[in-house]
Amino acid sequence: MVQEVVGALIGAGCVGLVYLAAAVRIVKQYERGVVFRLGRLAGEVRAPGMAVIIPFVDRLYKVNMQIVTLPIPAQEGITRDNVTVRVDAVVYFKVVDAANAVVAVEDYRFAVSQMAQTSLRSIIGKSDLDDLLSNREKLNQGLELMIDSPAIGWGVQIDRVEIKDVSLPDAMKRSMARQAEADRDRRARIINADAELQASRKLAEAAQQMEHTPAALQLRLLQTVTAVAAEKNSTLVLPFPVELLRFLEKAQQGPPAPPPAGAPGRAPEQTAAPAVEGPEEFEDDSALTPVRSAADAVSSRPAVPAVEE
Repeated sequence: MVQEVVGALIGAGCVGLVYLAAAVRIVKQYERGVVFRLGRLAGEVRAPGMAVIIPFVDRLYKVNMQIVTLPIPAQEGITRDNVTVRVDAVVYFKVVDAANAVVAVEDYRFAVSQMAQTSLRSIIGKSDLDDLLSNREKLNQGLELMIDSPAIGWGVQIDRVEIKDVSLPDAMKRSMARQAEADRDRRARIINADAELQASRKLAEAAQQMEHTPAALQLRLLQTVTAVAAEKNSTLVLPFPVELLRFLEKAQQGPPAPPPAGAPGRAPEQTAAPAVEGPEEFEDDSALTPVRSAADAVSSRPAVPAVEE
């Protein structure tokens, strides 16, 4: 009799242990427990810790409350300015209502993924290419709002949406590269032209200053000669004074002829001296050849050819 009682107690203890093992559930800190009793939602959401349910009557679903990182597959679409692009993004969301996440939607992860893909294609069609490349913050906010509106009824909150990459066709990349190169070339030309304008103004001011002080021009000439000679060049450019060439030209032409007797109203200074043609006035005509060449150069332009050593 005693043995039967002890056996019954042992059997009851084993049944109790099995029942307790089937009835006790552990809910982790980042989880919440949703209990269904005979198919109906029973009581409040179970907090983290040990939760006791009725075996074979209750069913416990654990819902993760952590932030979930969900990558959105690359979506191909045509922008508002008719450019074909491929855009991929990532969604950060978390469950804020465990009961609705289990009851309101079959699979909240799959639902959020499909909604994110649809919203991303919609954003691509409504945006320009420049917005996708440079104004992503605004697009991220619009994409987050489009996904969060239906997801709030599923007990899911969208924490953040980020557009990761925008893939362009090779032809569009080459076109954008040419556009950027042309824009940089335009800015370089504008900067160069502005530099030339400023330099011309400074040179004009320097010329006006040297006009009042001729010694400054001579000093500048000597500095230029010194700078050129420092490079050990075989050719030295030496400017020739224009006044000296004019003096030689006047010496070649000879004294001015007297005015005719029949022209009383003509002023003496307006009478041009006749040019000397031929070797009658000079004994050595070869000596005057460099002077004539210099005079011709002065009459055509103020600059004088370089003198080589």
